[in-house]
Amino acid sequence: MTFKTSRRAVKAALAVFFISLITACASTPQATPAQLQAFAPTPIPDNSGEYLSPYTSDAVVAEWVDKAINAKAGSAVGGAVGAYAGQKALEQVPFVGSFLGKKLGQSAGRAIAIKSSGGMDYIKSTSDLSFDSAKDLSVYLYANYSTNEHYPEVLDATMAIYPELKESYYQHIMQASREAAAIQ
Repeated sequence: MTFKTSRRAVKAALAVFFISLITACASTPQATPAQLQAFAPTPIPDNSGEYLSPYTSDAVVAEWVDKAINAKAGSAVGGAVGAYAGQKALEQVPFVGSFLGKKLGQSAGRAIAIKSSGGMDYIKSTSDLSFDSAKDLSVYLYANYSTNEHYPEVLDATMAIYPELKESYYQHIMQASREAAAIQ
């Protein structure tokens, strides 16, 4: 294999990669919230799960959500502080420093959001539904509340408490849409 052939192969592989990436980013959930309601997970009817619902069993926003909405700014500040700290601490290893900074930022942002929401005890005491997985919480919220006018703020507040949802929420909805389509 010559250098020219090798470069062509790399260019072709990159082109396929970027087309796949663009296609994946442009895709939308295959199922509407109404279609996913039949497949939405059933919440645990108490606060014993790992992920607390921002909505109560009465379908109203939990009290901690109002406080969490105000804490969103704190989460953003915590993320920036953590990223900067990671960058400074590990300037000689940029990728690792950035990665650790992001994790520190998420952790600091979550801690700030929890404290600003009244603390985890308050969050638990004002929640009466929960889930054992981020996927179950994501699909339940999308299927039952995503058409509500205040949903974006509620979802942002939930993501401040559970920062891992920022990266996985959309993937969970897409996966549930595919699973629902396969069953129907």
